[in-house]
Formats: sequence, C-alpha cells, structure tokens
Amino acid sequence: MHDTRPLLADSDFPAIFRKPLEILQVNLGYLCNLSCVHCHVNAGPKRTELMSLETLDQVLTLARTANIHTLDLTGGAPEMHPHFQYLVTAARGQGIKVIDRCNLTILEDRCYVGLAEFLAEQQVEITASLPCYLEENVDKQRGKGVFKNSLAALQRLNRLGYGQQDGLLQLNLVYNPQDARLPPEQQALEQAYKQHLLEHYGIVFNRLYAMVNMPIQRFGSMLVSQGRFDAYLNLLRSNFREDNLAHLMCLNTLSVDWQGYVYDCDFNQMLFKPRVHIGDLTLETLNGAAIATAAHCYGCTAGQGSSCGGAL
Repeated sequence: MHDTRPLLADSDFPAIFRKPLEILQVNLGYLCNLSCVHCHVNAGPKRTELMSLETLDQVLTLARTANIHTLDLTGGAPEMHPHFQYLVTAARGQGIKVIDRCNLTILEDRCYVGLAEFLAEQQVEITASLPCYLEENVDKQRGKGVFKNSLAALQRLNRLGYGQQDGLLQLNLVYNPQDARLPPEQQALEQAYKQHLLEHYGIVFNRLYAMVNMPIQRFGSMLVSQGRFDAYLNLLRSNFREDNLAHLMCLNTLSVDWQGYVYDCDFNQMLFKPRVHIGDLTLETLNGAAIATAAHCYGCTAGQGSSCGGAL
C-alpha cells in the first residue's frame, strides 16, 4: 500500500487552534468484519489491534475529568471490541452521550445477537455507513451482500424505535462518494435517501451525513496507484472555503487511538505523531494549542465542508 503522508506534508493550510474540549472520539481498534475501499484506517477482519481494558478505563477517567458531553466510538467495527458493552454502559452511567459508528452489517452477525437491543436500551446514537441507497454501488464499495445485510439491520433498528423523528433513539446515515469527487449537497441528498429507503424498504432515519473521502490510507493509496492523487488533492484545494474553518470538528474534539495516544482528529492518527498518551495528558495544555495540519485538511473545508457530523 502506498504511503500518502509525504504527498500531504507540503501544505499551506491556514493555522487553526483548539477550543475547550467537548467530545472524545475513541478508536477501539482496527478489527472489522468489512474491508471498505474508502476506509481511512485500513480496517479489516485480519487486523488484531484492540484497545486494552486499562486504556478504556483511562478514557472513562478523562471523560469524567474533562466533563465531556459526547463519547464517539469508532473502529474498525467498535462493537467487535470485547469490552464494548462495558465502555458504553459506564459512559452512559456518567451521563455521557454515546455515538456508535456502526457499519450496520455487524448487527446481523450471528456472533452479536442482542447487540441492537443493547444499543437501544442504552439509548446509544447510531451513525451508520450507507454510502448509497443502490445495491450495486454499496456492494462495489463495501463488499458483496453488504447492502442486503445493511437493509436488514436498518429494519431491525426501526423495529426497536430507531429513526423516528420525535423519538429518543437517533439513527443517522453516512454517505461517502463512490469516487474521487466531492459529495453532493447534503440536504437534497438526505431527502433522496429518505424517499427511496421509505418507498422501497419501509426504512426511516433521522439525518444523513455527507462526508468527503480523505486521501489517506486505503483510499489515498488507490488514488496513487491510478495516478489520480494530485488531481484529487487539487480538487480539494480549489474548493476551499474559509468560512468552514470555524466549524471544524478538530476544534473541540480529541481523538484517541487504540493504544491510548491522542491526536487532534481521527485522520491525524494516520499521519502524525501523537500529542501525548492519554495517561499523561494535561488538559490545561490543550485549550488554545495549535492543531496539526497538512494538505488532507482541505478535505474538511472543501465545498460544503465535511466532519463526523456531515456538512459544516
């Protein structure tokens, strides 16, 4: 796989600085039941990296000390971590909102019976990847059979009360472009998703998040192999919008990798040395600190902008 870090290092991206910490985004490991083309952490079934129980407890301690309001769990498939339910239950017991970045298919895996019910009982917000509402496109990007399993999982979640407009159980979907291009306008795409999924499958959900594919790891390597890396980076640069800078997720979010090291964002985990280990973190040093940037940051500021909560 091609390393895109040297291709991103020479950057004139504007300087940005951290605001008070509000959200912890925690990568529990790279183990996943899928191997998606757009995956920026190169997760898959053969990966063995998983966060230790000791580090999980350090995450909970930091969440309590920093008085964060949201714990955002990623992977891989975060649900495949053996202590996933322990972490969720403990965080909810502290009154913290928990987001599960779910690939949906894991909810249909016979090894994880009862997982969907657990998420509902804990009122975990689910943000689920569904890069298109057409079967051919989804299976091309994520693997054969993924679309059908994703629909079954969404229907299961709907039966549990997820996705209702006035309900407590939030279900959001994530769109990623099929190729090296910017996503379409989020609101219009959300309406198209809602209409198609309801009419054809009886599925409802709350929000659609349109995210830009980052030119790092598996996706970036594919672009290099095809000779399209520079063109994609130029596309991101040429669509830069300065007003997106004030809404970037890295301003109030701290990213923690599976080993417990902290970064300014999930993408920076793949590119930079960590700030410090979570066990040695001093909160006073974060507020106002410069955020590590490189050319990939144009992906978050291009066009309508992109964050873990969709368009900016």
